[in-house]
Amino acid sequence: MKKLVEDNEDNSHMTVAEEADKFGLHRVGARPTLASYLKQTWERREFIYELAKARVQKQNQQNRLGMIWVVLKPTMNAIMYGVIFGVLQGDSKGPDFPVFVVIGVFLFEFFTSSMNGGAKSITGNQALVQSLSFPRLTLPVAQVTQNLLTLMPMVVVMFIYAMILGTTPKWTWLVIIPLLMIFSVFNMGIALICARITVHIRDFTQILPLITRMLFYTSGVLFSVDRILNHWPWLVRIFDFHPLYQTLQIARAMIMNDATYDPFAWIVVSVWALLALGFGLTYFWKAEELYGRAN
Repeated sequence: MKKLVEDNEDNSHMTVAEEADKFGLHRVGARPTLASYLKQTWERREFIYELAKARVQKQNQQNRLGMIWVVLKPTMNAIMYGVIFGVLQGDSKGPDFPVFVVIGVFLFEFFTSSMNGGAKSITGNQALVQSLSFPRLTLPVAQVTQNLLTLMPMVVVMFIYAMILGTTPKWTWLVIIPLLMIFSVFNMGIALICARITVHIRDFTQILPLITRMLFYTSGVLFSVDRILNHWPWLVRIFDFHPLYQTLQIARAMIMNDATYDPFAWIVVSVWALLALGFGLTYFWKAEELYGRAN
């Protein structure tokens, strides 16, 4: 009898949260463990793919030229920058320079679309986020998947341009597949980081164009670091650890006729990809409870 009284006294001091936890009840919208969070996201992989595919189709239907714009926009950019930097400024060193620019512009387009799209993946889908219960991680993942689907025809056109411009097809072109897989992992991490930052700081989307432009001119999209910065060896060494620059270096070495690269670049881009994804996942997951709230 005494023990029963003591148990009742102990229960009377338990909070509602403790009582709910005792019976396996959890707060609505509570953040799951990271392992459970990733599992829930994986279970929705078909939804992610269908959402990404639907967005690509919708984007093409809204334009008169449809899918052509996917390759037309980066092509026009490549021509514009190639003319400005290759002809007017005399930076062209050999017939491979147009291919050099095409590869840089096409792959950099994949990065910027993932970063900018990821930044808007939560704030741009507030109605969906606030009305349905699902891992918010699916939205930036769907965005990067959408960009990857868009990149596929661009890569084919990139190879066609390379052949038209005089590049000889070779087996190393197939190396673009594992490179794009690593690059996609890196872009995913960046998209997750930008997605959460935008939730806290809406004006971040106004700063992104400046960041994009700065990265464009400092990632070797239009120039060779060894040639342009050969008077500053210490600065060249910094670019040895630049993930975007090293990704472009590998791609150019695999596609172009006479381009070379340091195999160490594979380690650089792989480490950066893992670090970006690891930090991005953790950073995004920790704010999961905030995404469904009205801001």
